[in-house]
Amino acid sequence: MKLRTLFSVITVMAFATMTHNCSSNKAKTDTTPDGTEFVTVGDDGNFHIGDSIYRYIGTNFWYGPILASEGLGGDRDRLSRELDSLQHLGINNLRVLAGAEGPEGLRHHIAPVLQTEPGVYNDTLLQGLDYFIAELERRGMKAVIYLTNAWEWSGGYGSYLQWTGHGQAPDPNLDGYMEYVNHVKDFVLDDKAKQMALDHAKFIVGRTNSVTGKPYTESPAIMAWQVANEPRAFSDEGKDSLAAWIQTTARAIKEIDPNHLVSTGSEGKYGCEGDLDLWTRIHAMPEIDYAIIHLWPTNWGWASRDSVEAHLDRACEYSGKYIDEHLAAIKPYNKPLVIEEFGYPRNGFKFMMDVPVTARDKYYTYILGQFRDKPAIAGLNFWGWNGEARPTETEWTPGAPYCCDPAHEPQGMYGVFDCDTTTIDILRQK
Repeated sequence: MKLRTLFSVITVMAFATMTHNCSSNKAKTDTTPDGTEFVTVGDDGNFHIGDSIYRYIGTNFWYGPILASEGLGGDRDRLSRELDSLQHLGINNLRVLAGAEGPEGLRHHIAPVLQTEPGVYNDTLLQGLDYFIAELERRGMKAVIYLTNAWEWSGGYGSYLQWTGHGQAPDPNLDGYMEYVNHVKDFVLDDKAKQMALDHAKFIVGRTNSVTGKPYTESPAIMAWQVANEPRAFSDEGKDSLAAWIQTTARAIKEIDPNHLVSTGSEGKYGCEGDLDLWTRIHAMPEIDYAIIHLWPTNWGWASRDSVEAHLDRACEYSGKYIDEHLAAIKPYNKPLVIEEFGYPRNGFKFMMDVPVTARDKYYTYILGQFRDKPAIAGLNFWGWNGEARPTETEWTPGAPYCCDPAHEPQGMYGVFDCDTTTIDILRQK
């Protein structure tokens, strides 16, 4: 398969660009009290800001609100530099985590933790989220904020199950992946655990920003709320419960905040036990404004980790097919589709910054070409921005610099450092 050249990839509508030839049947634009416009979905199936179609290439930056705090892990100077760097690249759409749940001090979990017990919050981290949103407002940037997680690295499903008496979740890295799955599959089946997660979502969405004095519902920096990062049923038994939980949570968010979009955080059919119909049913719900997929060729076996370079063509081929089948599935519902996570490792599946990224660069080039050639793809968020972090160990421990590679993954596995000049060149060009 022939990979596209940089020149052919980086053309019109690249980084958070807006075109002015909008369809005449676009939905009416909503605005904040000061007249700033929110991101909306038009009748033409596109994102809009005002009179312009909004398409974007952004990044994942889950740790941004932690950097924005004044407590443990906070570094507002670094946050400012990272936002400067991203804006210089034309990347103004950031996907972030509201905060972690569960006990402090667990291996392979991020720290510090926002919600340490049900309804008990670290006020310093809440103020960090406020500051982060305020900084994005000041810069004219957008955030997609996910409210919990199916995976252990920020607590998520496992923490809510622990709080309802199921015991501590296994660590997939230490205890085994299936041991983790067999534990957290109970989340979507446990009404008490789901209610705790719903209460958390309502608390965050209904918050008033301590920095700006405005409710989050009025912030132009928030593009969308997401029910969870990669919400899964983890069993066939839980499929209907997963769909019902997503719909209930999305409906509750919209009751509090009718101004912002709501999405799922889904991987696609791989996040629905391989069931494309389930993914379609969830994203067809009126409470869900746009469709989501993720792309992880090495995690899903499309490219072997011991030969990421040799399997690149297959990774691109399978990614293209995955994109196309989801585009076809959502087309009847006239909703945008966003590839909000995609990544590829450094050569040889090694992690240090001196390891080449030629395979990754070609994969990024391919995905950017898909974006250019398929207008129904409304946005991309690569995973993810490591920026100026310089990890000295493969495993993250509290006090180490934050990377977008979270605590359960080797540091440098997928994230882009600001010294990855060839990847930066791909992202910089328009």
